Amino acid sequence: MNHKTRTLGYRDGGPIVRFDKVGVTYGSGTQALRDVSFELESGGFYFLTGPSGAGKSTLLKLMYLALRPSVGQANLFGVNVGRASRNDLPLLRRKIGVVFQDFRLLPHLSVFENVAMPFRVRNVPLADYAEDVDDLLRWVGLGARIDALPETLSGGEQQRVAIARAVVGKPSLLIADEPTGNVDPDMGARIIRLFIELHKLGATVVIATHDLDLVRRSGAPVLRLEAGELTQAPNSSPLMKANL
Repeated sequence: MNHKTRTLGYRDGGPIVRFDKVGVTYGSGTQALRDVSFELESGGFYFLTGPSGAGKSTLLKLMYLALRPSVGQANLFGVNVGRASRNDLPLLRRKIGVVFQDFRLLPHLSVFENVAMPFRVRNVPLADYAEDVDDLLRWVGLGARIDALPETLSGGEQQRVAIARAVVGKPSLLIADEPTGNVDPDMGARIIRLFIELHKLGATVVIATHDLDLVRRSGAPVLRLEAGELTQAPNSSPLMKANL
């Protein structure tokens, strides 16, 4: 861990995410979250569930620093994000990988270039990451599409590019919004195995999903939202209880 991270207050082994009575109200007056409190331990594997409109997307935005709470306190890596400076936020974001439901690929960049973005924005030399990107694209079945533009890909292929981009830098916190929603069951199982492997390497994983069968089979702790309120929170053991 570098010196800058220590000055931000993060301690190994403590909660990587801690929300204390967090609420979010949008400008329209819509209250998306209310009085949400929970902790996610470093190195845990969690699912986020709940019906459409329950506030899952808002909760994920708080966790990947696209939003700040209206009330309450949200801490990531020991940092109160509501009070974090603009200089601190980029450092925190580098530790987070996100799989967006709408993919958010850059249309003018190739598959390889999209996946390599976490390295490119930090000016990492191509020689230091090219092999990792190639290997990961082959693993998700896109080795033959490495030079393709996003518009030429199917929805499932675009999703796999988005997943590869999120995990290639081995983030400390991986957040995925319905990562298996546009792929066939075999590829979905492969993607979940990839997340489990990252978890075994020390990443904290949070997956939002409507697939309750997947959640039950995993045995992993669950965050459940209903109408903006947390109705189920993880217990004291954040680790996987069963293999998928």
